[in-house]
Amino acid sequence: MSSYNEENESKFMRKAKENPFVPLGMAGFFAIVGYRLLRMKHRGDTKMSVHLIHMRVAAQGFVVGAMTVGVLYSMYKDYIVKPNEEQKALQKK
Repeated sequence: MSSYNEENESKFMRKAKENPFVPLGMAGFFAIVGYRLLRMKHRGDTKMSVHLIHMRVAAQGFVVGAMTVGVLYSMYKDYIVKPNEEQKALQKK
């Protein structure tokens, strides 16, 4: 069972290195949810359902933003950095 956990941890670390914005999105999601749950005491006259909807929208917005930035970063690496490196390698030959 220990090797199974190590395999999953190494898989997570590999995925995190390939897509660094995924852990950032997860961390932001949990930070926003935690913050909004702590602020629930001080919501004033706002209904509970409205407060929870705002919390969900903020958390989802952060995750979608992190995913968008991650996709843009991946496209930048694949279509701008990689071809430039290939051109430099061809010029050196």
